[in-house]
Amino acid sequence: MPYIKKEERQELDKLLQPLIDLLKTKGTEEVDGQINCTFTKVLASLYKPRYFNYNRAMGVLECIKQEFYRRVVAPYEDKKKEENGDVY
Repeated sequence: MPYIKKEERQELDKLLQPLIDLLKTKGTEEVDGQINCTFTKVLASLYKPRYFNYNRAMGVLECIKQEFYRRVVAPYEDKKKEENGDVY
């Protein structure tokens, strides 16, 4: 997790919450594309055209993927394993 200062998180959360609220209103068939569009625009706006920078952006995306799995998906899977039993 990118453990940034609490003040910085609060600043970001104030800006992100309206976007999150908007995305929650979108249908299942729309939301994934809108999330993709949002993050693509953010990354394209922040990383100047150069392979070095694009490589950095891809690294950030990989870290986001891994953090989401570690913090959100894995605990969910652990809970379901306890509820339903292991597959082995």
